[in-house]
Amino acid sequence: MSDLSVDSPRGVLRRGWSAAVGDYAIAGGWTLRGEMLVVADAAGGVYAFDGKSGASAWAQQQAHAGGALALALHPSGTAFATAGQDGRVLIWSIAVGQVVQAIDVGSGWVENLTWLPDGQRLAASCSRQVYVYGIDGEQVWRSDAHPSTVSALACCGAEELATACYGRVAFFDVSSGELRQKLEWKGSLVSMALSPDGDIVACGSQDNSVHFWRRSTGKDSMMSGYPGKPSALAFDDSGALLATGGGNAVTVWSFAGEGPEGTHPGVLDYHLQTVTALAFARRGMRLASAARDRAVVVWSLQRDGEGRAIGDALLTGIGAKLYWRPDGRALAALDARGGVTVWRTG
Repeated sequence: MSDLSVDSPRGVLRRGWSAAVGDYAIAGGWTLRGEMLVVADAAGGVYAFDGKSGASAWAQQQAHAGGALALALHPSGTAFATAGQDGRVLIWSIAVGQVVQAIDVGSGWVENLTWLPDGQRLAASCSRQVYVYGIDGEQVWRSDAHPSTVSALACCGAEELATACYGRVAFFDVSSGELRQKLEWKGSLVSMALSPDGDIVACGSQDNSVHFWRRSTGKDSMMSGYPGKPSALAFDDSGALLATGGGNAVTVWSFAGEGPEGTHPGVLDYHLQTVTALAFARRGMRLASAARDRAVVVWSLQRDGEGRAIGDALLTGIGAKLYWRPDGRALAALDARGGVTVWRTG
């Protein structure tokens, strides 16, 4: 990596555009056709960039007092939501950069957001509770208190909402808030990824392991031996591969056949420091990784999890998040110095 420079991406990563936001670029996302990229930063600013040129479409400084924490694109691609330390959720129009709905959730930080697949409801977590709101801002339901602060939130198909916290993963009915299932394990769960069919639940743990459950069989297992806590997890679109951080290497487990129990994972070595972000492209077997060493790598994977680097680039700051454009023809990276970098990939 010694000959890699910020201005010279290599392999499948070809120069696109770069921009900057006011502080640590904490979350973002593409519109459906990649016309725009929206970004929220740690100072509470929200920004929109033209997807092709990187030109600023609009910017709203300090939209969240204290800082933004999460951003979620609406399924239609015409709106998005942000959340922050001010205990609020804001629903935005992408086209004009205006807040169309403001929701006061509570006095704590709103750390996780996700739209439900119908686009009519939005889920948010604040401290130990989860709230579901209609697009009009009215509360639909609120969960009972979790055992600890909710660390992750994700939709599971059209009917369920999954949450992770210390000691358990829980599944709620999206319409009623009824608790449908609890998967319990004594440990602090810091990250969560669901397979596309919702059957496999993987969680990174504070004890430097990845714990996973198969909901259809009730079987659970653990992958241990990581140097650090696996805060970055990602399933591919088939659900056969799970990429995990937790160290300098990217570890890829195959769930094909009887795996991953009793099998050896693919180990992707490149980064010199801890992996911070992982993202699979929607098409093909391409995985992107970012790390504290400021490098971004694109990998071509095989079905057993083995792979090779086919492109690399360097950021101005530590990699924070990665977002493939929906068509897979561009990759966006956000970094800790407020950098927003987009490369063309095909």
